[in-house]
Amino acid sequence: MGQRSGQWSTSLRAAIALFSAGALTAGCTVIGAEDEPEEGPVTVTLVTHQSWAVPQEVVDAFEQRANIRVEIRKEGDAGELTNKLVLTKDNPIADVAYGVDSTFASRALTEGVFQPYTSPEADRGPQRYALDPQQRLSAIDVGDVCVNIDTEWFAANDVPEPTSLDALTEPEYKDLVVVPSPATSSPGLAFLFATVSKYGEDGWKEYWGDLADNGVKVVSGWTEAYTQDFSGSSGEGDRPIVLSYASSPAAEIRPDGTTSTKALLDTCYRQVEYAGVLEGTKHPDEAGKVIDFLLSHEFQSTVAANMYVYPTREGVALPEGWAQAAPLPREPISLPGEQVEANREQWIGEWRSLLEG
Repeated sequence: MGQRSGQWSTSLRAAIALFSAGALTAGCTVIGAEDEPEEGPVTVTLVTHQSWAVPQEVVDAFEQRANIRVEIRKEGDAGELTNKLVLTKDNPIADVAYGVDSTFASRALTEGVFQPYTSPEADRGPQRYALDPQQRLSAIDVGDVCVNIDTEWFAANDVPEPTSLDALTEPEYKDLVVVPSPATSSPGLAFLFATVSKYGEDGWKEYWGDLADNGVKVVSGWTEAYTQDFSGSSGEGDRPIVLSYASSPAAEIRPDGTTSTKALLDTCYRQVEYAGVLEGTKHPDEAGKVIDFLLSHEFQSTVAANMYVYPTREGVALPEGWAQAAPLPREPISLPGEQVEANREQWIGEWRSLLEG
């Protein structure tokens, strides 16, 4: 791979030169002995979320190896990305999409956004998170959504650390919790699904009512919740309990290897990010190679350090300190995709009526 189709070997050029010389000696003219023009790389557009962060040298090496130029287009978070893909499915904005997560994947599949593609890399770990028998989506990374706490705040204030979703409604944690809205945030939506899974379709609204009575603060997105209101990160806010990710404590590791935050692993909801070849692409073969790249060891070894998610490929080492500070939950909460697809909008509407009035 990587050789241009117009390149000829030295021996072939020599043979042509000899033949041309002989033909000219015989009074004949040889036509068409010039080199064929070299073919340039095919441009493949990859649409993804705003959190895309990959070392350029890794992308450059793939481009050179595959004779493909990857053009990156960012489209908000997972929800915004999915909405854009659905609205433009008849005239796709890209060839490949990466970042549709498990809270929205069922919608994208139902709408026919993606076409089937089975990568030769898909059986090396990603198959554990397969959603679709047609193989329209390949699992790229795992980013479980969990309640996080500021352990230093609890130690300093002599308050026991919460350990479960139930605890967040108890009086000792009044006015201590901040979460992003499920109506405007992908992790917020995952948290709503976690409460539906744990308390059932009849009990989740009562739980959220109890959270509201206990002073839960709801903000528009994860960035505001984690970096402004949470006391354990850069924002130095006044709330020591926040909805974030299982990997978030890895971002708080100090030079000595310690961290002041931790994820409550019994509260985590399984969230997987997928990639797929878009229906209607003009470059399906090259788009498939981009999926292969996203599943490759080279790419997968970058996702933890750069995007704070876990690789789906088996055998990929995590950065130093992750095993202690940010272990992947072993038994996360989840919901069947078909249940999510059938009820997502209804649950969001009911949540809005309950929390926003």
